[in-house]
Amino acid sequence: MTSFGARLREAMRRHGPLCVGIDPHPQLLRDWELSEDIDGLKRFADTCVDAFAGRVALVKPQVAFFEAYGSGGFMVLEDTIAALREAGTLVLADAKRGDIGSTMAAYAAAWLGDGPLGSDAVTVSPYLGFGALTPALERAQAGGRGVFVLAATSNPEAAGLQRTLTADGRSVAQGMVDDAAVRNVGATFGSVGVVIGATLPDAPDLTLLNGPILMPGVGAQGGGADSIRALVPAGTRRAVLPNVSRELSNAGPDIDALRDALGRLQDDFAFLQD
Repeated sequence: MTSFGARLREAMRRHGPLCVGIDPHPQLLRDWELSEDIDGLKRFADTCVDAFAGRVALVKPQVAFFEAYGSGGFMVLEDTIAALREAGTLVLADAKRGDIGSTMAAYAAAWLGDGPLGSDAVTVSPYLGFGALTPALERAQAGGRGVFVLAATSNPEAAGLQRTLTADGRSVAQGMVDDAAVRNVGATFGSVGVVIGATLPDAPDLTLLNGPILMPGVGAQGGGADSIRALVPAGTRRAVLPNVSRELSNAGPDIDALRDALGRLQDDFAFLQD
């Protein structure tokens, strides 16, 4: 079985390093002149699939915006995941799940299994302790899937926790990166990634991670090529996946316009693969 890390590395080689978000925010639905209901949600998601499938390394549906519509929203999400994966596009479910024991195992079964929500990877929160993620990490490894661990996020509320120094002198965020790195030992490119905000003033040491680095905050939130250069050492940048969402979605709903905007962003971040 080919690992998620190997499949992601190949997808990045073919399509460039971008992770494209599908974030059907109510304001975006209005901007696209779509109804704020299941029909509008489906039209938005279908347009994104048509525009991006087979053209990007990774697509990241934001689960919350589908979940807000209840069971109908989950049905749209299931169809979106299935359509992307059938097109050969890797899917990262941005579910940010984090719990303990059998509950974490159930989340892992939902997002990393073979059911209707099963994706190539899922975002997880380690702030009940990195060890609590074990059911998801083990299921991902067994099934050739991936996990992206929230490590250093850019929201201001996180700084007090994530930058706190532990007894060994490392920040909490650095500990999360280091624990993820242990899971990637021995892989050509690991399947346990981390999430690092592109607008942070500094980042944990990422040099030993040997896995993907998802960087949200690009575009509308102020991050970009310069901030990534400042945060990530040159030798580690090939692992970076800038996440673009609003800046790209603002070009819609015309599919050709979305693809043109995607092409420009791919050119902007091509330096990451040099």
